[in-house]
Amino acid sequence: MIGVAPKHSFTYSNTRVNVFHANIGEGLPKHIHTYSHATMCNSGSCLISLEGRTHTINKNSKPLNLPAGEWHEIEALEDSTVFVNVFQEGKQ
Repeated sequence: MIGVAPKHSFTYSNTRVNVFHANIGEGLPKHIHTYSHATMCNSGSCLISLEGRTHTINKNSKPLNLPAGEWHEIEALEDSTVFVNVFQEGKQ
């Protein structure tokens, strides 16, 4: 998978919002955090892989919680996919 950086990133009321634009096969390779965060797909579709399970999400899917301490990856399944990660400011 080819990693992508946020297209837009901003903080609002102590909440960090990262907006990613990705094409097929791009996204966020397998990684882990010490904090939970929400992810949602606003356009196109994404495959979310976590320890022992996968989810395919699109603009009609509710936001998905990615638990702290559990590896995950996010991969675009379509060109021009837009997905968003939301988490507490100050987390890395």
